[in-house]
Amino acid sequence: MRLELADNCSSAMASFLMRQFGLGPEDVYRVPGMVNPVRLNQVPDWVERPDLKYRPFQPARPKGLDKRENIFAAIRREDILLHHPFQSFEPVIEMLKAAADDPQVVAVKMTVYRTGTDSVLMEHLVRAAQKGKEVTVALELMARFDEEANISWAAQLEEVGAHVVYGVFGYKTHAKLLLIVRREEGALRRYVHLGTGNYHPRTTRFYTDFGLLTANEEIGADVAELFKQLTGLGQAGRLKHLWQAPFTLQPNVVAAIREEAEIARAGRKGRIIVKVNALLEPETIEALYEASQAGVEIDVIARSVCALKPGVPGLSENIRVRSVVGRFLEHHRIFYFHADGAEKLYLSSADWMERNFFKRIEVAFPILDPKVKRRVMKEGLRPYLGDNCQAWELEGDNHYRRKNPRTTRRAAQEILLKELSGVITH
Repeated sequence: MRLELADNCSSAMASFLMRQFGLGPEDVYRVPGMVNPVRLNQVPDWVERPDLKYRPFQPARPKGLDKRENIFAAIRREDILLHHPFQSFEPVIEMLKAAADDPQVVAVKMTVYRTGTDSVLMEHLVRAAQKGKEVTVALELMARFDEEANISWAAQLEEVGAHVVYGVFGYKTHAKLLLIVRREEGALRRYVHLGTGNYHPRTTRFYTDFGLLTANEEIGADVAELFKQLTGLGQAGRLKHLWQAPFTLQPNVVAAIREEAEIARAGRKGRIIVKVNALLEPETIEALYEASQAGVEIDVIARSVCALKPGVPGLSENIRVRSVVGRFLEHHRIFYFHADGAEKLYLSSADWMERNFFKRIEVAFPILDPKVKRRVMKEGLRPYLGDNCQAWELEGDNHYRRKNPRTTRRAAQEILLKELSGVITH
C-alpha cells in the first residue's frame, strides 16, 4: 500500500488520511503537481482550438469486404485482417449480428474481458440466445475498471439462457476469441475472430490492434478446444497452431528465440522482431541475450516497461529497444521469427510478462496466409522500426531518448492513417 499526496497537502490532512488507512509516514509519497493527471484529459474538450487538435478521421472498411456480401461467404473466400483503429471494427459486429439472425448458425462462443456498458456486441449475444442459439460466454469478472459492466452483462445473458462461465479459478481470461459454428451442406463449419485487443467499442477507436477473421479448419478446431477447456465440458486436446498461456505460450516463445540463436551460430541469418506493451519475463530476456550473443539481430518495440538492457557489449549489442508514443495507444502484440526463411509470425493478446505467461489465459495465433503476413509486416512492424518522430530509443544508460527526424519526417501512425483510412494528417 502507498498513499500519494500532492506536495502542498497540509500535514493535518496527511495525518488524517494515514489514520483512516492505517498507514505510516514511510507509506506516504508526496508528488509535485497533480496527483491524478488523468483528469486533465477533459480539458481539450473545453477549448475551441481546432488548430491544436487532431483532425477527426473515419476508420476505413477493409478492401474487398463488401458490406452487401454475406460476411461468412467473405471469410470463407479468404482470411481477413482488420487493423484498428485505422480500419473499422464494424466487420466483427456484423459477423456477430449475422450469427444472431442466421438460422444456419447453431452456436456462438466468446471470451469477454473488456466490453463496456453499452456494447452492441453483447446485445447481439443476448439476441442470439433469445433466438435459440447455443451461446457460451467466458466472462472475466476481474477485468479492472470493467467489473460492474461485466457483472451486469453476465446477469442479462443468464436471464436469456446463455451459458456464462466466470473464467478459470486463479487465472484471468485475457484471450480474445469469438467462435461461430454454422451448419453448411450437411456439415458444421467454424468461423473465428482472434484479436490482440478487447471487444470494447471505445478502445477500438484509439488502441492499435489487429483482428483476424478466418474459416481455417485447423485454427477453428484449436479455438473449439480452448472453449472446451474454459467451460470445463471436457478435456481439451492438444492444440495444433495456437500457443496458449499458462501452458505452451512462454515455452514456445523461448524455444523460437533459441532456434534463431542456433540458426545464427550455424552462420545463417537470425532475426527477431517483437512488438509488445511490456517485456519483463526473466527467462525470455535471458534467451534474447543469448540470441544476441549468437549473432541474432533483434528489435524490440515495447510501448511501456522493458527490463531488457540493449546495446551492452558482450551481452546485448545486437538488440535495439524503442517505444512509440503517438496519437493512439500502441497495443498490438506481434512476434516475428525469421526461422531460416520460413518467417513465422504470431499475433497475440499477451505481453512478455510473468502475469501474461503464467497467470492468465492468453493466446498467440499464427498468420498462415502469405498475403496477410505481408500486411502485418508492412503495417505492424516496418513503419514502427522506421519511425523517426514518435519513437523513443532505450540506450545503454537506461534512459530513453527521442528519435528526432534528420531527413524525411516518418511517423508510423500518421503513415498508417493516410494509407489505411485515407486521411491526410498534419
